[in-house]
Amino acid sequence: MVLKLYGFYLSTCTRRVAVVLHEKGVPFEFVPVDLTKGEHKAPAFVKHQPFGVVPYIDDDGFILYESRAIAHYIATKYASQGTALIPADLKANALYQQALSIEVTSFNDYAEKLVAEKIFKPMRGGTTDQATYDRLAAGLNAKLDVYETILSKQKYLGGDEITLADLYHLPYGSMLPMAGYTYLETKPSVKRWFDDISSRPAWNAVKGGVTSTA
Repeated sequence: MVLKLYGFYLSTCTRRVAVVLHEKGVPFEFVPVDLTKGEHKAPAFVKHQPFGVVPYIDDDGFILYESRAIAHYIATKYASQGTALIPADLKANALYQQALSIEVTSFNDYAEKLVAEKIFKPMRGGTTDQATYDRLAAGLNAKLDVYETILSKQKYLGGDEITLADLYHLPYGSMLPMAGYTYLETKPSVKRWFDDISSRPAWNAVKGGVTSTA
């Protein structure tokens, strides 16, 4: 049975999973969930994703939600094919785990809220709070200054090989310019790194929206 990915085609978290599926060369069926119609809150969906958010996967009856957990499952199950995204070496894996923590606490915690304030909030009829936006932008600026130091010494966030930690930056990182945030462009090592990961064929396959590959 082909793996099924339930999500919204432009959802950041859905695309986070889809880019990993493409990197690993795993065929999947995309099952659209229309957020605009509230399908993610329907009983049939909440039965499998109790928080009522996208995405989740059905892998021959195995149900899993939370995009990073799904990505880890895919990269582990298909470790022998496609891009190696989880280091096997003890110390390399420890640095990878470190990079995973950095992405969540030093990037996503700011970037997700910044994009939500500038893009998603107005889409839902609200108004951007400029003070909140400026605070988040300043916080992200400070974290990216540290990224610049790290990436001036190595190719990727966890070392010299790409990992899931790098790919996890793509959905919200790609939306930052749309939110009026261009600080990535001012840091040469950060820019080099983000240009690298955002030019990968796997991301190009999903950045405009997720579709089935099987």
